[in-house]
Amino acid sequence: MHLTRTARIVLGCVTAAGLALIYLPLLLVVLNSLNADGSFAWPPSGLTGEWWSRAVHSAGARDALWTSLRAGLGATAIALVLGSLAAFAVHRHRFFGRQTVSFLIVLPIALPGIVTGIALNAAFRTVLEPVGIGFGLFTVVVGHATFCVVIVFNNVAARLRRIAPSLAEASADLGARPWQTLRYVTFPALRPALFAGALLAFALSFDEVVVTTFTAGAGTRTLPIWIYENLARPHQAPVVDVVAAVLIGLSVLPVYVAQRLSSDPAGGRL
Repeated sequence: MHLTRTARIVLGCVTAAGLALIYLPLLLVVLNSLNADGSFAWPPSGLTGEWWSRAVHSAGARDALWTSLRAGLGATAIALVLGSLAAFAVHRHRFFGRQTVSFLIVLPIALPGIVTGIALNAAFRTVLEPVGIGFGLFTVVVGHATFCVVIVFNNVAARLRRIAPSLAEASADLGARPWQTLRYVTFPALRPALFAGALLAFALSFDEVVVTTFTAGAGTRTLPIWIYENLARPHQAPVVDVVAAVLIGLSVLPVYVAQRLSSDPAGGRL
């Protein structure tokens, strides 16, 4: 499609405005984490690393970071197992209700977070509390896994659709057992999709707030919850900006790597 010079300029300006709206606030967070003025006066009176030093020595931030890491890793592990098995079942087998199963697996990612949180809170109170399991890290992991499974499922299912069935058939013709075909043919082809799905699932779990609020309980604080609670405290605001700046970096890396893996040209030839 040929665009006139005016149309290209207009589209370029709209694109630049949209990107600025998204990324300028992130840049301001990074600058505020180095602002020597604790009141965030603008322009900054100077730059300092004091807030970064305070963030490193903040026990609350460290504990919340460790909780988020454990929750993210736990939810990602569950999602890898359940999401991969579900993708194989839906893609490789024909059974009654197959499309319904696929729809039910994907549905949690489309539901509002507050609806999922309320539903999980009620379920945990009804099922887990009577047997002595209270709200904590376990319930957070289970809550995050409900939507992380969708990420892995979609990645694996998409890659399975791109793998030619003739590869597995050729492997069987050459005498390979089903497990050998899975190990030497299917799994290498799925490895980029699994890794990308794991990275995206971890990133989604790491910065989740709404579902965590309903499933964490009083004694469990993830890093996003810690940020939310300390944002209104005057002396903690600069430290919160430091933590937010670190989160920006941690969030960009897995998304970038996952995007590179998902567009892997070797996978596209299968």
